[in-house]
Parts: sequence; structure tokens; C-alpha cells
Amino acid sequence: MPVSEFVNHHNNKDLSELFHRLNNELGIILSHAELLEAKCEQDKNRSRAAQVVAAALEAMGTARQIRSQVDDLSLVK
Repeated sequence: MPVSEFVNHHNNKDLSELFHRLNNELGIILSHAELLEAKCEQDKNRSRAAQVVAAALEAMGTARQIRSQVDDLSLVK
């Protein structure tokens, strides 16, 4: 389903709530990964935790971009 069609079927408030929840969940993943990274004694495990930190940050950025595009589409309606 194209994004514009998805936006037409959902109101902006519902989408904002979903993005808020997604950001909260990614924030929890990020904080746990950062804690693991700080506590890891082995370089191998610290490196893996750092990869999760980087992925969570990237996912949060992607969620922001999607939300911005959805917001832009809802303004066009």
C-alpha cells in the first residue's frame, strides 16, 4: 500500500501515536544496548552491543523521516 493511501486510511493523530510508541520502544532498546556496551568486558561483546546501539539510532532516524513524510502528505490533503 502506498504511503499516501495509508495516510488517507488513518488519521494523523493515530499515526502520531504509533510513531511516538515506536520511538519509545527504540529508546528502550537503545538504552539497554548502551548499558550492555558499557558493561561488556570482552571486546567482541562490546562491539556487538555497539552495533545494536548504532542500529537503534539509525532506526530512530528512519522513524523520524517516515513521520515527517507522513506529516507532509497529511498537509497536502
